[in-house]
Amino acid sequence: MNVHAPALAGTHRFDDATSAFAGDVIGDLAKFPKTLSPKYFYDAKGSELFEQITVLPEYYPTRTEISILRERGAEIASLIPQGATLVEFGAGATTKVRLLLEHSRYAAYVPVDISGDFLKEQADGLRRDFPQLAVHPVAADFTAPFALPDDVAGMPKAGFFPGSTIGNFEPQEAENFLRSARGILGRGAQMIIGVDLEKDERTLYDAYNDAAGVTARFNLNVLERINRELGGNFDLSGFTHRAIYNRDRHRIEMHLISRKAQSVRVLGHHFSFRPGESIHTENSYKYSLDRFAALAESSGWQIRQSWTDPARMFSVHALTASA
Repeated sequence: MNVHAPALAGTHRFDDATSAFAGDVIGDLAKFPKTLSPKYFYDAKGSELFEQITVLPEYYPTRTEISILRERGAEIASLIPQGATLVEFGAGATTKVRLLLEHSRYAAYVPVDISGDFLKEQADGLRRDFPQLAVHPVAADFTAPFALPDDVAGMPKAGFFPGSTIGNFEPQEAENFLRSARGILGRGAQMIIGVDLEKDERTLYDAYNDAAGVTARFNLNVLERINRELGGNFDLSGFTHRAIYNRDRHRIEMHLISRKAQSVRVLGHHFSFRPGESIHTENSYKYSLDRFAALAESSGWQIRQSWTDPARMFSVHALTASA
């Protein structure tokens, strides 16, 4: 738990998750430059907005990854042992995982996500459509160690980490996550992971600055969540969404830019903003195939096979834990 959380919980009746959220917000807004963690995008509204983003014409990653999973599903399934447990890190909508479930006989599915209500809804739908599949949702922060349900203890494990969520981590954080996932999944683990690839900057810019403004609403929703859950007084009209490509660091950066000089209060803490000052909310690193292979190998994994779309916009990799 964040070091601020116990003090905050002492004066506000928060559960552990909200207390951790509060501590992170207070700590991150006190930094210079100010930041907010992208893991807090995904409350119920944020999850719904992200699903809208995935079908936008500018947003290529989702449809491209789905096309790879659909076309290569049988090949991917052939690499996973029959009767395995599929563990999805950061489970969201079930469109992608269904493509895996349709091609292989998994004994169990463990979706792991910080948004418990959204997780339950998606799990209920899978139980209806795959009645032979044991579904064990785990409401947890998948970026930290967590325990798998006892029911799957004796089964072989395969991880699933789609959506190029790996790109939201700093390189060292990505390595730490992959090492953690290897430990959670255990001996003989497999992992199916989606990774966005480097490409022309115009395509990247448009994907994160859609004409309909959905990504902007998604970014601003984290401020709305602070207001709703922590009693903050952010004026959403006082901030604007900005996404840029940082060529030197191979990443898209998302920011919320203050339109004016203003002061914001959250749980008795005051934060001042200058005109043009940024809250850095997310990075999305883009990889070459070689750079991702090096990351995987440094994290205790070997690449068994990789697939891309014909335009090499996106990639899906099958990893196996190194001996």
